[in-house]
Amino acid sequence: MNKSRIIISKLQLTKINKRTLTAKAFIFQKQFDGFPKESDLNLIEETLPGLKDGQFLAEAQFLSVDPYMRAYAPRVKTGKTFMGSQVAKIIDSKNPNFPEGKYVVGEFGWRTHTVSSGKILPNGFPGAWLIPDNLGNLPKSLALGILGMPGNTANFGLLNVCQPKPGETVIVTGAAGAVGSLVGQIAKIKGCRAIGVAGSDEKGEWLVNDLGFDHFINYKTDDVRKKIEEYAPNGIDCYFDNVGGEISTTIMLYMNTFGRVAVCGAISGYNESKIPKASLVQYPLTFNQLKMEGFIVHRWLDQWFEGIEQNRKWIEEGKLKYRETVTEGFENMFHAFADMLRGGNVGKAIVKV
Repeated sequence: MNKSRIIISKLQLTKINKRTLTAKAFIFQKQFDGFPKESDLNLIEETLPGLKDGQFLAEAQFLSVDPYMRAYAPRVKTGKTFMGSQVAKIIDSKNPNFPEGKYVVGEFGWRTHTVSSGKILPNGFPGAWLIPDNLGNLPKSLALGILGMPGNTANFGLLNVCQPKPGETVIVTGAAGAVGSLVGQIAKIKGCRAIGVAGSDEKGEWLVNDLGFDHFINYKTDDVRKKIEEYAPNGIDCYFDNVGGEISTTIMLYMNTFGRVAVCGAISGYNESKIPKASLVQYPLTFNQLKMEGFIVHRWLDQWFEGIEQNRKWIEEGKLKYRETVTEGFENMFHAFADMLRGGNVGKAIVKV
């Protein structure tokens, strides 16, 4: 057998191995009841089918864990792969739009390998999109954070919903998370004062000393009302709400007339078996004539890559900073998820495969 035929045989073998890969996946076994339990998911192995025309095979590099996963869990059917996005490398392809060797962000869920066509999902979001080549030396994991969904959530939610003006005061809850930490920084870019609310002094030091927030409130140890009166003596103009609950009602009491509230999430109640009670928001909404609007970031799909490019430029200019809490090992997906729900992460929580 000549050398050229040996090389061909090895290439053929490589292709066969790619098409018969065994993937690991976390299957949603049982709907969460209160705080998620590890037994609610089952780690399995499965053999992937060969590629058809228009498909590609992707290998996970980084996976995301986010608060929305807990909120959307009731919509996931048991027996299915648990939801989530990931940065993956294309290791085989029969789709010219997704060539081998490129990296994608895919809505593939908690799994190590995926056969996909990248088609549009029922929610109108692409099943996969190529990571731009202009990231330079920035880590590709940022496509799950500041240069992905959380980054656009902060950008579009603050600028399009709250519409902050220079000199105004912006307050954000969940301020040390993937979204909240960016909201305060973008507020500063737009000439506003930024107040962050989070659950530890360590997080507060990061927000103020590293990210440039003007003030920090520890909702676990501080008198929130007194701190708001001290840090916002002229009232609050914009509130970016990631947590809901009683603290949100308290903040709205201190908002100025015609203030704006962007409701991104309600993590304070995600793990409750029953809908938690809080003081009525109708009083501050009415008396302060507030505008309160909930949003889902996919509303701005037509501006998606514009948002990513804007955030990338701000990073390049030194105006936006980021931090990642990285958990090693695919088998530790649940532990990273649970830790994030407990507030154990600073910045974006990801899992490195």
